[in-house]
Amino acid sequence: MIYFVGAGPGAADLITVRGKTLLEQADLIIYAGSLVNPELLHYAKKTCTIMDSAHMTLEEVIQAMEEAQQQDCLIVRLHTGDPSIYGAIREQMDILSRDGMAYEVVPGVSSFCAAAAAVKAEYTLPAVSQSVIITRMEGRTPVPDKQKIADYAAHHATMVIFLSAGLVEALQEELLRGGYEGTTPAAIVYKASWPQEQVFRCTVATLAATAAQHQVTKTALLLVGDFLGTSYDRSLLYHPGFTHGYRQADPGQKKYNDTMHGPHKEEGR
Repeated sequence: MIYFVGAGPGAADLITVRGKTLLEQADLIIYAGSLVNPELLHYAKKTCTIMDSAHMTLEEVIQAMEEAQQQDCLIVRLHTGDPSIYGAIREQMDILSRDGMAYEVVPGVSSFCAAAAAVKAEYTLPAVSQSVIITRMEGRTPVPDKQKIADYAAHHATMVIFLSAGLVEALQEELLRGGYEGTTPAAIVYKASWPQEQVFRCTVATLAATAAQHQVTKTALLLVGDFLGTSYDRSLLYHPGFTHGYRQADPGQKKYNDTMHGPHKEEGR
């Protein structure tokens, strides 16, 4: 069996239990060496063959899988974060399906989750943002029409931007062109969950200058939106004046129109 395993955002202990178990059992591990924390390879048994796909083509990866499967090996294709987000797994799965090779996908913790943890923020806040846009800046890989940064910026939803730390000047221009105010909060999260993790808070207007100041050019996520601010509406879920399937509202409580501010926000989550 071939398993596409999400390695998690970086920290070796943020891989799932299932993913760790498969690493311990694997006869062959093909990992994305440029992004996956090498500490994860310590889970492998001594007899496991380990290959770094950073130096391989798609065809070479598939060939290694096919040869190992012919020997009844357990194969782990280890991708950074969650394989479904910028993991380039579809092209691998299609070839395996065509060739009649069995595989499964094991989800992982995406770096966009680790980035939220790093800035101690919640992406979805009442009256602020109820949608999260995961995207990337157009570079050598084109972006489809109507899915460019400026198109999404017009929604003023939470944005998590991958693979764009080296294009931050053009990114800033696109965010402003799409409709974000220059004062909109932003953050650069470098290597979320890794020992080298760093967070640089800024605004849309100062994204490029902040990245240049701290020499961030890769392995960083760019977060944009008012979810990084201080004001939002209190969640109805735990409001004493709100009835739902598990609790009746307290008639003596005021209705749910509270606005929360930074220091009190934990009270209303």
